[in-house]
Amino acid sequence: MSDGNDYVRLRETFNEDAARYDRARPRYPVQMFDDLAAAGVAPGARVLEIGCGTGQATVPLAERGYRIVAVELGADMAAVARRNLAAFDAVEVVTAAFEEWPLPGEPFDVVFSATAFHWIDPAVRVSKSADAVRLGGLLATVGTHHIAGGTWTEAFFAETQKCYERFDPSTPPGLRLETAHDIVEDDRELTSSGRFGPAKFYRYEWELPYSTADYLDLLLTYSGHRALPAAQRSALLNSIARLIDVDYGGQIVKRYLTELRIAQRVR
Repeated sequence: MSDGNDYVRLRETFNEDAARYDRARPRYPVQMFDDLAAAGVAPGARVLEIGCGTGQATVPLAERGYRIVAVELGADMAAVARRNLAAFDAVEVVTAAFEEWPLPGEPFDVVFSATAFHWIDPAVRVSKSADAVRLGGLLATVGTHHIAGGTWTEAFFAETQKCYERFDPSTPPGLRLETAHDIVEDDRELTSSGRFGPAKFYRYEWELPYSTADYLDLLLTYSGHRALPAAQRSALLNSIARLIDVDYGGQIVKRYLTELRIAQRVR
């Protein structure tokens, strides 16, 4: 992890263009929410969502009848989430940093976090989640991984890495995509706390096509891209756009691995 100030700055970049984030970020597999329900999260369950963003995962949760308090750091992101969730009376979106937000007196049945848990201070994220959920309740976190496959073949990714190495000096040399098999299921942070039992993992591999414009839109929602100086960012995006337009006919297919990790609070 980078130093504290840099980490905070990167975390706050998501709020800079909430409309783009809502438009460009991919949603989550429907099966993931079905598996969460099958794990024992029945309609009417009280859910605390950490880092709801603009509500991409919150809406499917609300549609399943959960009572949700969603905590979001970015004020603009939270405003978009409230608009997206306006039809659901049982959802409250709170603008706050989870680390500083005072927990209510009544514990939740589930603490849920989709592609946001890794942005929470590691010194408190597990312990505070345990404090927030009832004994026997669940901590469900979702990770999104970019994996080999689709048009993201070794050749395409290698070519894009040349663009990154040229315009972003922080790019590790020789970086290559992993397969889903290479990504290890990891619950050590949870079990080592003594507050949660061993996790159960659910994995979903899926693909999404992107036009050149759509792919650049997506890249501009990532913190590392947004943190680049404007001239470097523009040059990087232009070089990637030329690669897709010239060598891939203006469209690529990106492969994702979505991983749902569910652990029960035991203490």
